[in-house]
Amino acid sequence: MSCGCSSLKDGKSIVDHVKSKGKENNPPSVAHDIVCECGEVFTLETVVMNCPKCEMTYAVTPCGSEDINNVKPAGIKYA
Repeated sequence: MSCGCSSLKDGKSIVDHVKSKGKENNPPSVAHDIVCECGEVFTLETVVMNCPKCEMTYAVTPCGSEDINNVKPAGIKYA
């Protein structure tokens, strides 16, 4: 991640950082298909988004959103 967010290694810290900047509703640069831990497959439409089945929160920083490996789980309904 090129915006200085490379120190953010887990989903919770990514969610906290993105929300602190007010960017949680921004679209990712690539709309990745996420395979949730529950088995559901959904498209990541915003940089912070919950699985529609189990509500696991997934997050990525806007500047790192081109790489699916940067998308991290944060916990069920993490806010």
